[in-house]
Amino acid sequence: MSERAGIDPTVPPSGTGCAECDAGGGWWVHLRRCAQCGHVGCCDTSPAQHATAHHRATGHPVIQSFEPGEDWFWDYTEEAGFEGPALLAPDSRPAEQPVPGPAGRVPTDWRRHLH
Repeated sequence: MSERAGIDPTVPPSGTGCAECDAGGGWWVHLRRCAQCGHVGCCDTSPAQHATAHHRATGHPVIQSFEPGEDWFWDYTEEAGFEGPALLAPDSRPAEQPVPGPAGRVPTDWRRHLH
């Protein structure tokens, strides 16, 4: 694969969960990792949609799934998925972390909060 703007394979992820949800006590459905700076944010199904908010705030165009067993990329600018390079490990949230997660912060009526 040729080099693509918005991807830095040398940058580690910002953590094992959504940075903003962790800071504010929130929760998420799935996680996405910015391929440029490593920011981990929650997906657009999640109540706060922090991955897309990060893209809008920074202009960083590419995310990768941060879910175990998934390696797809999404380009916000082109609105298209693609195969990309391996990013610096870890490449997903911990497998033992539940979905939605994290454990102890997901409300019992979580389905009512989905987008």
